[in-house]
Amino acid sequence: MPDHAHDGRSASACVVARLDGADTSRWDAYVAQAARATFFHRAAWRGIVAGLGHRCHYLYVKRDGEVTGVLPLAEIRSRLFGHALISTPFCVYGGVLADDAESEACLTQAAAALADELRVDYLELRDRALRHPEWPVKELYVGFRKALEADDDANMKAIPRKQRAMVRKGIAAGLEARHDGSLANFYRVYAESVRNLGTPVLPRSHYARLQQTFGANCEITVIHHQEQPVAAVMSFYFRDEVHPYYGGSVRRGRDLAANDFMYWSVMQRAAARGARLFDFGRSKQDTGSYHFKKHWGFEPAPLPYAYHLVRAREVPNVSPTNKKYGLFIKGWQRLPLPVSCALGPWLARSLG
Repeated sequence: MPDHAHDGRSASACVVARLDGADTSRWDAYVAQAARATFFHRAAWRGIVAGLGHRCHYLYVKRDGEVTGVLPLAEIRSRLFGHALISTPFCVYGGVLADDAESEACLTQAAAALADELRVDYLELRDRALRHPEWPVKELYVGFRKALEADDDANMKAIPRKQRAMVRKGIAAGLEARHDGSLANFYRVYAESVRNLGTPVLPRSHYARLQQTFGANCEITVIHHQEQPVAAVMSFYFRDEVHPYYGGSVRRGRDLAANDFMYWSVMQRAAARGARLFDFGRSKQDTGSYHFKKHWGFEPAPLPYAYHLVRAREVPNVSPTNKKYGLFIKGWQRLPLPVSCALGPWLARSLG
């Protein structure tokens, strides 16, 4: 459904425009008040994605001179993974935000027309709810979101018993959380973590750009054991939500329950900052991260990403769950960390 009730104005009053620098404040003002808005609808993501070498097409609709809807889009070109128009690549959410059905239809039609014009393989809209039932849908991912209380004791009690034991194991191991963690420590830990999963890492400059762009709304938490970093996460804050977005641990952190302690520490920190919703991001169904989040008491909600197919004949599967990437993943896991850090950004830029 649209963010607000239909106001009766005709669809002919809609004018679709492309975002330029002069309109950024109007875009963000709209996102700030839109009910379904996410952190990934903020205009600054245009610079983040462009910084990875991709062309952005940020569309918005005006009626009677007022912004009534926005749609962030970026074009990914890759010899390995194809040519796509996505809202929004490198982000778990996207899609159209609109005040009314006509504004939403204008933006959806403009996106489909742009995809046809660019001759992409497909247009992908990463909505949190089903908004395009007439389009093919990929039901690979689920999201995990849960209310966060102001009181630490209440949040601890909301964690299932077995998972609470893991958090307490980390506490007993003497782990320490530092919420002003350095980018260098974060990247060292995170790069090793994703290498161990068989996934290429984005360049360090990407995370530096996120820090610089979002300021206090981007926070690095590093978990230390005996002064050595063993886990780290970059979290985003949006309205009353916290998103621990890029996170992981080194191998020795597993025996210390470092990941468990880290996410508990982020919960504590977020509650102190006034956050009232903990967004654990997306996971592929029936994977390790999926079960990890369920163990925390989060219930999965489908993320029905919708597709307008242009040159593609079927919904794409650029995912580690695709069996054709199995040998690549196993090989990547065996790479020395400096090699994976050198080669990873070239590949990761194309994944979106």
